[in-house]
Amino acid sequence: MVNKAISLVGVPTDIGAGHRGASMGPEALRVANLAARLTRRGLDVVDRGNLQGPLNPWQPPVDGYRHLPEVVAWNQAVHEAIYAELGEGRLPIMLGGDHCLAIGSISAVARHCRDTGKTLRVLWLDAHADFNTAEATPSGNIHGMPVACLCGNGPQELISMGGQVPATSAPVFRQIGIRSVDEGEKRLVRESQVSIFDMRHIDEVGMKRTMEEALADIDENTHLHVSFDVDFLDPTIAPGVGTTVRGGPNYREAQLCMEMIADTGRVGSLDIVELNPAFDKKNQTARLAVDLVESLFGKSTLIR
Repeated sequence: MVNKAISLVGVPTDIGAGHRGASMGPEALRVANLAARLTRRGLDVVDRGNLQGPLNPWQPPVDGYRHLPEVVAWNQAVHEAIYAELGEGRLPIMLGGDHCLAIGSISAVARHCRDTGKTLRVLWLDAHADFNTAEATPSGNIHGMPVACLCGNGPQELISMGGQVPATSAPVFRQIGIRSVDEGEKRLVRESQVSIFDMRHIDEVGMKRTMEEALADIDENTHLHVSFDVDFLDPTIAPGVGTTVRGGPNYREAQLCMEMIADTGRVGSLDIVELNPAFDKKNQTARLAVDLVESLFGKSTLIR
């Protein structure tokens, strides 16, 4: 693994989501003992507490975006916090919050990669492609737009956050577990040429081959960012999300996915997003997320 110094950064907001409750995600992950479990793996874990930002006004969309000023404020806070942790040589784990926050975290990681001459690779573990725009979105919820924004397709305040437009480019992304793409979004995804390993692909070739393809050509100079949306997982094992989509990876597939990412030794930053305790059962989804994050940081059955 690249780094043994870990910083947890809580971002308690559901500002970009269509359901309330993702704001409670950071606390649920803490209750599930994320820090202690990673410390037990020999990592130096510091919990930086929670970032502050505007309350969710719960308003309808304006010009195709819901809560744009508030989304900008939260993402700016995320960007600065994550960029600072990377600058101190630490590995930041963003505890979300909804997935719009990846605009702040990934723009910060991209900026850090430009500073250090690293090559960025983003593994986007999600049921959704999150490539919507104001024109294509059925809801205006910005948690459906972060990848588009990071690739330069979105409102100026969000696409310019890292000081460069676009913050990243489509070839940086490998999207895994996708099984829900809005009609208008399908064309955008195809035109962008983002690499998508959807559930059909996983069904056809298996998780092992899928991950080999997604992790191909990673080298010593790669900064690997994992953006883990908990709705990546099948809702039978992870009910605690606002946007469940049937037919996701099962427990073993998810474990293999995380273990193969860990095997690269190149993980440099992580988002855990869209955990919604309001829909969970006895915090089981948070506990599962923590279990998988342990595997991402090298927990395995045997010493390999």
